[in-house]
Formats: sequence, structure tokens, C-alpha cells
Amino acid sequence: MKIFTTLLVLVLGTMSECSNIPTTLNGPFEPVTLHFDPSLRRGSDDLPITHPRLKKNVTFNFPDQIALAISSPTSMWLSWITGDAQVGLNVTPLDPASVGSEVWYGKESGKYTNVSKGVSLIYSQLYPFAGLWNYTSGIIHHVKLDGLEPGTKYYYKCGDNSIPAMSTEHYFETFVAPSPNSYPRRIAIIGDLGLTSNSTTTIDHLIHNNPSMILMIGDLSYANQYQTTGGKGVPCFSCAFPNAPIRETYQPRWDGWGRFMEPLTSAIPMMVLGGNHEIEPQVDGITFKSYLSRFAVPAEESGSKSNFYYSFDVGGIHFIMLGSYVDYNSTGAQFSWLKQDLKSVNRSVTPWLIASWHSPWYNSYASHYQEFECMRLEMEALIYEYGVDIVFNGHVHAYERMNRVYNYTLDPCGPVYITVGDGGNIEKVDVEHADDPGKCPSPGDNIPEFGGVCHSNFSFGPAKGNFCWNKQPEWSAFRESSFGHGILEVVNSTYALWTWHRNQDSYKENAVGDQIYIVRQPQLCFKDLKV
Repeated sequence: MKIFTTLLVLVLGTMSECSNIPTTLNGPFEPVTLHFDPSLRRGSDDLPITHPRLKKNVTFNFPDQIALAISSPTSMWLSWITGDAQVGLNVTPLDPASVGSEVWYGKESGKYTNVSKGVSLIYSQLYPFAGLWNYTSGIIHHVKLDGLEPGTKYYYKCGDNSIPAMSTEHYFETFVAPSPNSYPRRIAIIGDLGLTSNSTTTIDHLIHNNPSMILMIGDLSYANQYQTTGGKGVPCFSCAFPNAPIRETYQPRWDGWGRFMEPLTSAIPMMVLGGNHEIEPQVDGITFKSYLSRFAVPAEESGSKSNFYYSFDVGGIHFIMLGSYVDYNSTGAQFSWLKQDLKSVNRSVTPWLIASWHSPWYNSYASHYQEFECMRLEMEALIYEYGVDIVFNGHVHAYERMNRVYNYTLDPCGPVYITVGDGGNIEKVDVEHADDPGKCPSPGDNIPEFGGVCHSNFSFGPAKGNFCWNKQPEWSAFRESSFGHGILEVVNSTYALWTWHRNQDSYKENAVGDQIYIVRQPQLCFKDLKV
């Protein structure tokens, strides 16, 4: 096996050299910065709720906002919403039992040999303050389809056949069974998407790239940047509404976002994470109500007791999704679950180990600089010990790919960290770097919305004794301010092609903003693990 892997690396290395695509074996790379092009827009206007891609196009009891999510290699979650959400000073919740939750499905179009039933619920976002509107959702349905065959196309309708109120026919394809020789075709990676004209370009570009699944790395709809009276979204909520008694959130934006995504999510599973824009506080300390109600994730299937963190397998990849805004301390439930999950991974079956959470640990932009040092200090040693290959993050509204790094030190066995927090939201692209003259934030500038503050001066390298590097850090391989999305194509148990697709290149054939083969070296780095 070792000889085969070595030969494979040599062959594919030659291929990449011929095509001029570098590999991580060529690294670490000298840091590169592409500065923002001032002819491009840093942000864009939000789409109005009346936009054709956000409008509801079905009647009362028919399924709306249909979305798939992976449950296991032989099961799939299907979610949708029926009924009309209500927003106003006085709202009356719908009865979740009034409409059934059924999925009819089979291997041939129009022939549905299986029926699965699930659960339904509603949620409310309430603000008992004078003049602020409340919200109660439509009926949210979650159905798990069990006993699916790997690598098989299924046709389905969902809804309530007794009314009848069934959707039109859709289809999806299950993934191949976990194996070191089989991988999903293309994995799309998006962060901080929102509902702007830039978001539209991102999604249109992504559809053109034809992925087989989507990782959505937090900050989805940006519903929390709207007054509950339906005002226009703004880049700085507190600046526009300084007297708001609570940071309100205009929930109809969530419904618009679900419709905006449905052309993709009704056929392609989307796996989500909670970001800071999903916190959406209400009175009595209630948070994350929209996120927890709207999305089905394989928490129970992966031994997690929380929808904020979970894992799943797709072919030869084990994915780990972590929560930045719930307890991540080494004495907490998430850490304990993560350790057990990492222990259980059989790298001879799923060689690739990919982790995601919203807030990056490695970030050279002034925005959110060192914001989640506490989480890094708690968890980094664990993910390094178990050989995580790639980490995807959002939160920072720019693109950045790191050299392999561990504890701010270049390390050939560290993960490749990639930040993609620039899907298209209205908060604008980040353009200032912490190492730019006069742009180093103070330790009090970037306070996390959850967790403590663990900022510290560096005691080694170019930043010795300082809070910021005085030049682009050696662990930052490539950074640029651009909207876009990423595509990961895993070739085999050793090689994966990563491509960053910038929105400004979306109309140029085969144009890419950044591209590299990420190469695993398990025999070198993790001799004691099952690799």
C-alpha cells in the first residue's frame, strides 16, 4: 500500500506540473496578496422580498423551500415548509398537525414504491416591545428517508397526499458507500452568503459548476440585519438602530432565502453550520431558534446531542461540523463528542478528514483578527493529533488560503485552513490586513459574540513581541478580497483539487482565482493512526 501511494503521488505530481497547478508538496509558499480592485463593488444592495427568486410560488398547503441534507450513507433528510408565515404585532401560530409530512419516492420517474413520514413543527420569534413585530413560521416538515441504496437516483414528491397537496416531482442521487476509492463529484463550499446581487452571482456561478453537495459554513440569510418592521438591511445594524431594545431580526428573509436556495437544495444536499448571524436573540435568552427549527442535520446519527455539531461520511471523506457559538472548552460536551468522533474514524475507509466551523483561527485580515483564539487554544491540538486534512471557515469577508500550519508555525502535518466568508452578503468585502501599516486592531476591537478573549502577543517569528505581524504572515499563502465560492474535487485517497471561483470571473471560461492540489502524507505525519 505504501509503495502504491508513493507511486500515485509521483504520477499525480507530474500531472499537476504539466498543468501548472501547484501542490501542497511544493509548499510552504511565499505569501501572496492580491489587493482589491477598486473598479469592483465592495458590496451590493439586498434583493427585495418581492424579487422573483424570493417570492412564494405555491399555494397555502403545498411544499415550499424544499431542501435535502445527508443523514447517513443510506439515508437522507428532506425538509420543507407549508402554510403562510405571519409577521406583525399579533400573530397566531399554525397547528403543525394540520398538514401531514410525507415523502413518496422511487427509482423511476412517476413510480413511487416507498412512503416515509416525519415530524412537523413551528417556531416563533417574539419581541414584547412597543412597535416591534413578532413572527411565527409556517409549518416546518422534516422526514428521513431510510434504506436508500448508495449511488442511486431517486425521484420524489413531498407534502400531504390526503389533502392532496404534493409537490411536483424532484430527484436526488445518493452518494457511494464509504470507501477509499470513491468520492463525491464536486463539493461546493460557501460562507456568509446573504441575499444580495453578489449572492445571486455566487449561486448562479455555483450552479454552472454543477456540484453534488454543498457545505454552507454559517451566516446564511442575514435576517438579523433587518428591523422587525421590515426595514431595509444595513451594513451596521447598531449604527442605524442605536435605540433598539434588542437586536431584532426580520424572519421573512429566512423564507425568502429558502426559496432562493430551493433550485439547488431540492436536488443537492446542503450541510449547514450556525454562524453569528444565526444567533438571533429573543427575550429570556432564547437564541438560534430559526437555525435549529429550519435545518435537519445528522446529529443523532453521529452520536451528538446537539444540532450545533455533528459529522457524516460521503464516500472516502469524513466531515466534522463544529459550533463556534456553543461551548467549545475541553471540559464541555462538544469537545468530548469531537474527541470520540475523531477516535472512531477509520482512515482506511475514509482517508480524508475535513472539518468546518464558522469563525477562523488563522486570519490575517484586520476584521475578526484573533477573535477566536480561545477556541483555537482549546481544540487545535486535538484536530492536529488526529490528522485533520482541511479546515473550511467563513466569518471574514474575504478569501484566504493558508500554508500547512500548527500553533502559528509552518508544519507539513498541519491542516490546510481556507477561509471563504465572502459568499455575497451586504456587509461588504474585507480589504484591510492586520499587517498593513496602521491597520493592526487593538486587542479590544474584535470581541467574539460567544466565548472569552484570549488575545496574546506572539513570542516568535516576524511578530515576536507584537500583537500583529509586520508583514503578511508566513502561514498565509494566498489572500484576496473577492466574492465567490469554492469547489473541492477529491481525486483519490491522496490528492484533492481545490479551486476558488471569484464572482468577477464568472463569465470567463475556465477562469479560476486560486487553485491547488492538496496532498495527504499520512505515512509521514500520522504513523500511529489507522491511515
